[in-house]
Amino acid sequence: MVVLSNQSALNELFLAKTCNPSTVFTAVPEVDLSHPDAKTMMVKACQEIGLFKVVNHGIPPEVITRLENEALKFFMQSQSQKDKAGPPDPFGYGSKRIGTNGDMGWVEYLLLSTNPDIVSPKSVELFEQNPEALRLCVEEYIGAVKKMCCFVLEEMGEGLGLGNVFSRMVREERSDSCFRVNRYPACVELEESGRNLIGFGEHTDPQILSVLRSNNTSGLQICLPDGTWASIPPDPSSFFVNVGDLFQSVKHRVLADSRMSRLSMIYFGGPSLEEKIGPLPSLVSKEEQNIYRELTWREYKNAAYKSRLSDHRITLFHKSSHT
Repeated sequence: MVVLSNQSALNELFLAKTCNPSTVFTAVPEVDLSHPDAKTMMVKACQEIGLFKVVNHGIPPEVITRLENEALKFFMQSQSQKDKAGPPDPFGYGSKRIGTNGDMGWVEYLLLSTNPDIVSPKSVELFEQNPEALRLCVEEYIGAVKKMCCFVLEEMGEGLGLGNVFSRMVREERSDSCFRVNRYPACVELEESGRNLIGFGEHTDPQILSVLRSNNTSGLQICLPDGTWASIPPDPSSFFVNVGDLFQSVKHRVLADSRMSRLSMIYFGGPSLEEKIGPLPSLVSKEEQNIYRELTWREYKNAAYKSRLSDHRITLFHKSSHT
């Protein structure tokens, strides 16, 4: 579990009472990946919300269950045992602290790179200290979700008339994708407080596409265009897909629950480190000027790791900030 030493530390993570949301967003677009017009539905969902739910995704339930069970075995270990795989560098095990810039949350997590060029000592320690089953389940799950992610990006590319420009980035062996498992323990102190507790603060995802699966505990929220925070009902049989910063990500956050713990697994599909990022020429007319300068994914990733969760990272690359 996540351990906090005293009540004052808990108070640092509380949201104000006035932030208690009442909106439940039941209009998340649902996309059947076997539907012949799935590509059109995905593009529309990305343009309007930035989030959609996929069904008939083809990932066997047992692949999901096996990893979830192994992840829970890891998180149920003693804190001293888990700490052998942390603090994250940025990969490995982390608890309560999210990144190195002061962000805090009621969460413990595993963050792993899928790039074979990146060997994290903390990740090596994780798999050496835990049963082989954990590594095998992680590899099995990542392989299945990456395949689905590439299919979704292929469909979106075709729906936009751009072919495989997006799926190619993630499909490459050295694509800089990563995988995260978050556990948000139940927090009984919330029962009588009348307040909410931040599990993972408001943020956008920096990569191309994020594929999320969680258990049946609520907590995920998105920020609607009018600034209202709305809860997304959980659906453990489906996957939620949201676009990252390279598409214009939807801002989201996670709140902790007072009675039930939440476990989520997220695959972040990203390009290779040296991939150049910029507006596609086919989408910019001769009369228009690019708002953002061209950059590499390495540059953007480094900026993301140096920023706070709620920072609007893409503005760092606005041309006006370099004049």
